[in-house]
Amino acid sequence: MGSTPQPRRGNTRQRIQDVALDLFAEQGYEKTSLREIAERLGVTKAALYYHFKTKEDILTSIFEDLNRPIEELLEWGRQQPRTLETKKEILVRYSQALEAASPLFVFMQENQSTVRELKIGHTIKQRAVSLVDLIKDPDAALADQVRCFTALMAMHAGVFALRDAEGDPGEKRRAALEVAFELVTRAHDQGPDGAA
Repeated sequence: MGSTPQPRRGNTRQRIQDVALDLFAEQGYEKTSLREIAERLGVTKAALYYHFKTKEDILTSIFEDLNRPIEELLEWGRQQPRTLETKKEILVRYSQALEAASPLFVFMQENQSTVRELKIGHTIKQRAVSLVDLIKDPDAALADQVRCFTALMAMHAGVFALRDAEGDPGEKRRAALEVAFELVTRAHDQGPDGAA
């Protein structure tokens, strides 16, 4: 009975994802090969191919796993009334999802041109549009649509653009959330013609 339990396949898959994301961040997506990922893992390329056939397959799987909370947020948000409270809750939940998936979002920020060319690039754009749709009113004036989009970008700034700035990461996220709240509140308080 003294045998060590074999690791579950999910653990190997997760290790591959973690190592690949580290290498993508260190070297860039284009400069990282499957051979390097396999070497860093201490496995053969054949073992790696068992789980993933291409780098894009690895990146897509990372994206799908880390973005599951955002998909759940979109689903939840579509079922809620378009109140200011709901919009603020969407921003809070989005902030939490960004924090949980920060390694992926840092990679995407630093490899925008590559991500744009991959299949996930279109999906990322669609998710951003869907999030903006949840926090803006359907008949929002153009300035209010910009405010809602900028609110999401403020959330990204709190996690990524300010990561090298001095201060506590939680404090930065709260400050970005405060700015996002202000933008969405202003957009919510405006009428369809942009007047309060």
